[in-house]
Amino acid sequence: MSREIWTIVQNKEVWGIELQMALQCAPLITGLKISNLLNICKEDFPAMKELVKNSHISWYLLLERDDKMTILLYHKKSLESYLAGKRVLEMFLEAGYKSFSLEGILKEICVRYQRYMESKEEFPHEMGLLLGYPVEDVEGFVKHKGENSLCTGYWKVYENKDRKLKVFENFENAKETLIQLLSCGISMGDIIAICCSRTGTGRMQINY
Repeated sequence: MSREIWTIVQNKEVWGIELQMALQCAPLITGLKISNLLNICKEDFPAMKELVKNSHISWYLLLERDDKMTILLYHKKSLESYLAGKRVLEMFLEAGYKSFSLEGILKEICVRYQRYMESKEEFPHEMGLLLGYPVEDVEGFVKHKGENSLCTGYWKVYENKDRKLKVFENFENAKETLIQLLSCGISMGDIIAICCSRTGTGRMQINY
């Protein structure tokens, strides 16, 4: 993050759910990624729902603990298309999933993620698939138990390092752009509306 953007982030006048969405979900909002996790305080949940209402961004509550919430924000059609891929389905099958619809996967991973957070059962590595990570990198992470990656950015990379580094750079540029727009007085609601109009129905082809 550049010094200029860091200075903006430290400005309490723009701190809040809108900035949190820019920091955590800029790739999703700008159409570069099909899903992102958003960790927020419960008090920010109504505002978040209002911001994505009537947009192409869907949400699913994965975890609620104390005053914190972990929410999956996603482009439904694009995520459904990705999850229908042969290698992706094979990984879910190997992980013991019985339903392979988006709704079925969300319900099961929610249960597994809650068990992990509450009792430290094995982390559901298929979460990477739900986040739209390249399947080869999710496979590599599982095979190598998180070790021996080529590089680490938004996820651990096991193939096509140079291409993935460019993807990470684009994600960071998206984050900085959204923060700059917020600092100029453009609301997150307007940013989402503009970005959604550019992505049409919300279906996009992601090539990592």
